[in-house]
Amino acid sequence: MLTPDREILSFRTLAILPPVLFTPSLVSFAVAPGAVAVEYTGVLFHLAIMFIVARMPAPVWAKAAGFGWLTLDVLSAIMTINETPHDIAWAVRLGGHVMAGMWFITTSLLAPPKSIRVVGVILGSWLALYSFLGNVLPQEFLYPGGILVPVWFLLLAWKYQPTHDGTQALTPRTA
Repeated sequence: MLTPDREILSFRTLAILPPVLFTPSLVSFAVAPGAVAVEYTGVLFHLAIMFIVARMPAPVWAKAAGFGWLTLDVLSAIMTINETPHDIAWAVRLGGHVMAGMWFITTSLLAPPKSIRVVGVILGSWLALYSFLGNVLPQEFLYPGGILVPVWFLLLAWKYQPTHDGTQALTPRTA
């Protein structure tokens, strides 16, 4: 996790962290939309994904998109915590979701398990396309993408087995 030659946390553990940290956000969407407190776990959720972006094989530009997404979403969460007007923080978050879409689609297309490819392309497309329509569609239209986020990471934990050099190991679990 911290060095290329020493794995402190397994990829599977790293892939389970984001769904666990995203659960409060999913609950908040249904119970208390717009709650600020959930932004704290949202920051941790995005920081946990940094290790996944670093470990998954992808072109440099796709990794840059992944890190750009994480940076912008953390920024928008901190803006919300510090009472920046919603319209400003939301626009920053949607800009980050375009980058998220690029990263999800690219890494998913490079993953051998078909389930990861399908869910990742749908998720990435949903996030990116909503960003361009967020000014005319209600925020609830983004929720299906929010449900696919933990599904995609759980699929990574279950079916994706990278080797120490960052490539996907071909095992029976990748089918």
